[in-house]
Amino acid sequence: MFNIAIAPKPAAQALSQDGLSLLQPDELARTLSLDGGPWQQQWAGLSASWDRLEDDAYLLDGGHYRKRRHACFIQELGTATLQQTAYRPHWQPTDYNALHGGIERWFAPVEPEVAAHAAWTALLSGLGQLFAAVSPVPRWHIEAHQFRIDTAGGVGRPTPEGAHRDGVDFVVVMLMGRQGVKGGETRVFDAHGPHGLRFLMQEPLTTLLLDDARVIHETTPILPLEGSALPGFRDTLVLTYRAAGFQQK
Repeated sequence: MFNIAIAPKPAAQALSQDGLSLLQPDELARTLSLDGGPWQQQWAGLSASWDRLEDDAYLLDGGHYRKRRHACFIQELGTATLQQTAYRPHWQPTDYNALHGGIERWFAPVEPEVAAHAAWTALLSGLGQLFAAVSPVPRWHIEAHQFRIDTAGGVGRPTPEGAHRDGVDFVVVMLMGRQGVKGGETRVFDAHGPHGLRFLMQEPLTTLLLDDARVIHETTPILPLEGSALPGFRDTLVLTYRAAGFQQK
């Protein structure tokens, strides 16, 4: 069963009660105590970095529709420090990613000027503080993924592994933009029951927060929009927060 509407609640309350929170850009800025207008303008400046993502060489469905960059950080909650780690692979067990799990994937790194940008660090740090208010921990191990899914080959699949969990504590999906596409509906399911939500993220910086233990998520394929002369793509930033260290072999 799908419910379309999401009742507005403070993000921490929604995560605690429902396992998810969907925030519009102004709500995100307010929730994280960001300076809304300037912060959004800074992010608009960062959006150009999505034009410089590199091909994902690990797609095992034979597709060529995904570009990405990846970086890892550790946030110490006691001192409020956010430190980028040395370049490392992304790894998931097959229990959480049947298609791409069990292999080390060495993606192109997030550009240094992006990873050090004030708007980027404010977002990652603010989300870490929010999640620590829901689940108190001493530190977070954060993975950041810049994604572009395109329709150059006809169909782009944001989640080729299907509906899934990520094996972390919290997941963040922030829409950076979409152009010349249809589809891409976000679906979130109760991990232990029949209920679910579906919605279309359209405004840049709309952000979905998920308690990974309680919900399963996916995004439906995107297709070229009829009559559009523009290249079709959907850009997102996906962040994962895990207290127990980075997943590794």
